[in-house]
Amino acid sequence: MEMTPALFAFVADLVYREAGMVLRPGKEYLVESRLKPVAKETGHATVGSLANALRTGSTSLRTMVVEALTINETSWFRDREPFSALTDTILPDVLARNTTGPLRIWSAACSSGQEPYSIAITLEKALPPGRKYQIMGSDLSEEMLRRSRAGRFNQLEINRGLPATDLVTYFQRAGAEWEVIPRIRQNLSFQRVNLCTTLPPMQKFDVVFLRNVLIYFEPETKRAVLDRIRQVLNPGGWLLLGAAESTVGIDSVFERVPVGRTAIYRAPAQERLKVKEVTQC
Repeated sequence: MEMTPALFAFVADLVYREAGMVLRPGKEYLVESRLKPVAKETGHATVGSLANALRTGSTSLRTMVVEALTINETSWFRDREPFSALTDTILPDVLARNTTGPLRIWSAACSSGQEPYSIAITLEKALPPGRKYQIMGSDLSEEMLRRSRAGRFNQLEINRGLPATDLVTYFQRAGAEWEVIPRIRQNLSFQRVNLCTTLPPMQKFDVVFLRNVLIYFEPETKRAVLDRIRQVLNPGGWLLLGAAESTVGIDSVFERVPVGRTAIYRAPAQERLKVKEVTQC
């Protein structure tokens, strides 16, 4: 293995500074396996050579390395419970308060797009006819955003959790791939967002999906991210986290609401005073 303790420490520090993600000892194999393709693509014979170039390299090289190490696994309707909570608990509440405007949802750290498109399919089935919705997907990786915007998935990706009825209804053939139909894609937008820096200007959301992201952050970083998320939620808006994540002990403002075998989190019903923005995790 090329990943020496010193090299691992250097890469881990870089990823923490750029993305707030904590890589603890024991992840050496993961780091090396993710960086080998980057080394090959950038003309470096070894991961060690790539790391040496990082010390004096360009911003684009650092971005490539950080993106390679922050891409996570994804699938359609992952875990299912959050989508049941969306239809059974969240939508009735949001629609009762927002009777005319479009429903706005943010899928943060959306990887290659399966989550935001899963949300869109869920809304297509659950919303009253003619009710509009807007979904923003975001990620740190420009490559993942490119794939998300294209809305195309190979057969292996399709097989990871997408029901056959949804495939027939909401996708069309695009060569050897499957493409989300235009009627769905027109409701989605994608942009690069680093959750560990000041958020770009954006309209407020009724719901934010922030699943399987906080587990990679230290408590202070989690606290800063949750505060930023709360600032872009409508009063009484909803937050969905991963199964192993919680706001308990980190953020006392969100209300934990048990729903079935999971829990969802609600922002205060009244606007609170704007806090001083933390610009860097």
